[in-house]
Amino acid sequence: MPTDGHVLVNRATWDEDARNWVQRGREAWARKEPVWGWGNPESDLHLLPDLAGLDAVELGCGTAYVSAWLMRRGARVIGLDNSSNQLATARLLQEEFGLRFPLVHADAERPPFADARFDFVISQYGAATWCDPYRWIPEASRILRGEGRLVFETGSPLVMCCYPTDDDDAPADSRLHRDYFGMHRFEWRGPSGAVEDIEFRIGHGDMVRLLRTSGFEIEDLIEIQAPNEGADAQAQPYVPLEWARRWPSAEAWRVRKVD
Repeated sequence: MPTDGHVLVNRATWDEDARNWVQRGREAWARKEPVWGWGNPESDLHLLPDLAGLDAVELGCGTAYVSAWLMRRGARVIGLDNSSNQLATARLLQEEFGLRFPLVHADAERPPFADARFDFVISQYGAATWCDPYRWIPEASRILRGEGRLVFETGSPLVMCCYPTDDDDAPADSRLHRDYFGMHRFEWRGPSGAVEDIEFRIGHGDMVRLLRTSGFEIEDLIEIQAPNEGADAQAQPYVPLEWARRWPSAEAWRVRKVD
């Protein structure tokens, strides 16, 4: 099956941008506790199950800091990413931190793993943002064993509706600029006018139906709120902090594969 255009576009962009993620990756590797969303700690959100002894894979691992968190919690982990340059950073950080696990250069819509290979699949943005959900989610189900869990964090459909349509660099505002119904594929253009990023987002009803038809039972949907004033919120360029304190800009799904 030929590689789809959005896979190649996103691969080229992340290969080019990988050098800008080295230090951020290093800082994330050094964290003692996983964080999600706006720096919300795992102890508040409880996204991860007991990972001791589980076979796990991260789809769209980037610099692989989430994979490192999983390994420290006892998982046998594999990191998969579409960008060879991001994986080069991941290998560098594996050496720096003394944590080594397999890294696979592949597309999460076509993960090169056998059926029922894993107990746990995770994507923090990664596949959950840059891959077509109608392809990567059924594949996540395929490679999971019965009763295995999928956890993924991505941007909310609401924030996508609030991005202005006349400026791809403008942050979200308090108006609805885009249609909610029928949302799926979003193209972002650079200064030259060429498409540089292709994201995917679908509404909650469509996501619920997709997860169910892919063999999942939904355990939780956590709409992540930015911390209050004075908290150590991580800055994000396209969502003002005050926006994310009023409305969900990020969300995390926890689902279980049913036999």
